[in-house]
Amino acid sequence: MDLFQKCYEFTIAKEAMREGYYPYFIPLDDTEGTEVTIAGRRLIMIGSNNYLGLTTHPKVRQAAIDAIKRYGTSCTGSRFLNGTLHLHIELEQKLANLVGKEAALVFSTGFQVNLGTISALVDRHDYVITDKEDHASIIDGCRLSMGTMKRFPHNDMDALDRLLASLPEDAGKLVVVDGVFSMAGDLAPLPDLVRICKKYGARLMVDDAHGIGVTGGGRGTAWHFGVTEDVDLIMGTFSKSFASLGGFIAGDEPVIHYIQHMARSFIFSASMPPANIAAVSAAIDVMLEEPERVERLWAISNRMRTELNRMGYNTGTSCTPIIPIIIGDDMKTLFSWKALFEAGVYTNAVIPPAVPPNRSLLRTSYMATHTDEQIDRVLELFEQVGKQMGLI
Repeated sequence: MDLFQKCYEFTIAKEAMREGYYPYFIPLDDTEGTEVTIAGRRLIMIGSNNYLGLTTHPKVRQAAIDAIKRYGTSCTGSRFLNGTLHLHIELEQKLANLVGKEAALVFSTGFQVNLGTISALVDRHDYVITDKEDHASIIDGCRLSMGTMKRFPHNDMDALDRLLASLPEDAGKLVVVDGVFSMAGDLAPLPDLVRICKKYGARLMVDDAHGIGVTGGGRGTAWHFGVTEDVDLIMGTFSKSFASLGGFIAGDEPVIHYIQHMARSFIFSASMPPANIAAVSAAIDVMLEEPERVERLWAISNRMRTELNRMGYNTGTSCTPIIPIIIGDDMKTLFSWKALFEAGVYTNAVIPPAVPPNRSLLRTSYMATHTDEQIDRVLELFEQVGKQMGLI
């Protein structure tokens, strides 16, 4: 059979495009954060991970510009060889201090952090244990490792306890969970995870891509729960709250040193460009100097969740600025996305395999820079479209 036959037979996306309900890869003509322009129309953006609204902050922009003026646009090499700047080292120390760990290591993308860290640490005869709702990058990191992957039902601590009890006592074990789950918007129960991992001698890694800049006053989910010292590894990304691109892993210095020399996605990738490093550093400074941003983010999120629930929407177990509108049926989800889009609200339609069957949803997320007027308008349109589509 021709290797490309599967490509020629893949028609579902083009059919959706022709019918006008394809919700992906939509080019933005312009964006200032809370609003975007698409084909000359302005929409309120509630589908972005720009939680603190820092992509257009003057200090963040200027830091990126200044870095390009000094260093150019790229390091044109890996960190291992010629691609390490003092900017990288300074940012790594700032990140370690931010999340309360000895050391940190910066990767070029968040996806690469999980690929490199998990595959470097989990060797043959080791086990890596994941929540069934963990991010795809965690799953791929497990697949790249030489160890055995096990999974437990979402946030089911009894199931995790039984799973760990069934594994060889002398085997290396790494439990990996999201801190804030990117679709449901709920939190991993880190105190319980810490207790169970200690019981069975397992190490705990938290992917806090959606927690850094949001939970714990911006310092993350481990900080929020007061278990920073007990979480072995903290991962974060820069493409969300920190208005840039890249990611990091933080933990004890010997462990980070080992990952630095063993993670293939780190060693064999070009390093973060100067502008991206400088933008992250400035974003951290702004977050710490302006704590009201995090407070505003939570105030908006809590209001949205309360009002959506009052209308009758199902927002699941969300307790963060990620608020899903759980619809269930795939086509009804796509048509609801289209109705909101045409009304002037940008959300994200999420259907299987990104979510379990019959759990299709509209993923909404909020920014500290949304105005009260914008939120009023979004709520008005959700009520209008919800009744029109039979959602409420």
